[in-house]
Amino acid sequence: MLLTHATLATMTGGYGLIPDAAVAIEGDRIMWAGRIADLPRAFRDTDPFDCKGRLVTPGLIDCHTHAVHAGHRAAEFEQRLQGASYEEIARAGGGILSTVTATRAASEADLLATALPRIDQMIASGATTIEVKSGYGLTVADEIKVLRAARRIGVARRVTILTSHLAAHAIPPEYKSRPTAYIGEVALPSLLAAQAEGLVDAVDAFCETIAFSTGDLEPLFARARALGLPVKLHAEQLSDQNGAAFAARHGALSADHLEYLSSAGITAMAAAGTAAVILPGAFYTLRETQIPPIAALRAAGVPMAVATDLNPGSSPLASLPLAMNMACTLFRLTPEEALLGTTAHAARALGLTDRGRVAPSLRADLSVWDAGHPAELSYRIGAPPLHARIFGGRLDA
Repeated sequence: MLLTHATLATMTGGYGLIPDAAVAIEGDRIMWAGRIADLPRAFRDTDPFDCKGRLVTPGLIDCHTHAVHAGHRAAEFEQRLQGASYEEIARAGGGILSTVTATRAASEADLLATALPRIDQMIASGATTIEVKSGYGLTVADEIKVLRAARRIGVARRVTILTSHLAAHAIPPEYKSRPTAYIGEVALPSLLAAQAEGLVDAVDAFCETIAFSTGDLEPLFARARALGLPVKLHAEQLSDQNGAAFAARHGALSADHLEYLSSAGITAMAAAGTAAVILPGAFYTLRETQIPPIAALRAAGVPMAVATDLNPGSSPLASLPLAMNMACTLFRLTPEEALLGTTAHAARALGLTDRGRVAPSLRADLSVWDAGHPAELSYRIGAPPLHARIFGGRLDA
């Protein structure tokens, strides 16, 4: 396959813009990318896909989602509009636990069927790689059920799915005030069962006053590392629990949310190479006022990824371009940072080295946009101007 007459954003050294560019693909790999005038003779006889000046970027990567779940939480949305806080709703038995009840009652087939329309929205918005977390089962059997459903998405749709074990998402009622027992009796056994079935690519947890402390999570992260699994952490979303520094000490791929991130946490992340995953959808939905320390992260050289955090309670958002717009408007990321955050830096946040940029030998996942400049992807509000998607070297037009 040969793309021609593209405005190509390689995402190397910033946008890495190449006007009137071509991209040569063989199988599922990029073989060459550059100006058409420099196209090697070996690729000139390939039937071209004329982009007609359209913008071509790496396929977008959503590195933080909770796309597999049952039910919705529209009633809680109304409660928050009337003044209730996310923490108050959670402590009253709502929040994550209300989704747990619905997810436990759903079959694996039900979960897949309800997840696919969300995934289709994400694909239509340019996504080619999507991370999906468990965390709404909170029993060994139900966590495995969610992870199995997530894996099946990658069979049902042309998209790469990575799964994160998030049994340490909330403390269910049957373990109220017993987080240590829950970790030992549910989180660790479900991790071992998921690993045995090949259902887990990373281990995640929620470190917060309404969830787990760093002390609670130490055995889980230690076991993950012993199994050779990378870790990541929901950290500093509602308060500073020193979660980012804890995650960095365990060599975490990412720390996510980070509204209350301290300077010590930033220093630890920078030293460990831990990416920051910025989730403006949750900030917007919860009407938060504490903005993540973007300028300090930027100054420290911490790579910033941007994701939807698609979930039923705090971020019912399935569009990465809209998340990019929010990241720029609410958090003052630049459009270049936002696109890096959904391509190269999102790949880094998932530990992927074969995608997120347009360069020889990398995976041929590309998005073709009805746009002439990368800043348009963050500028537009609403439906993304996606013209075509290339997944593994094959065109979805």
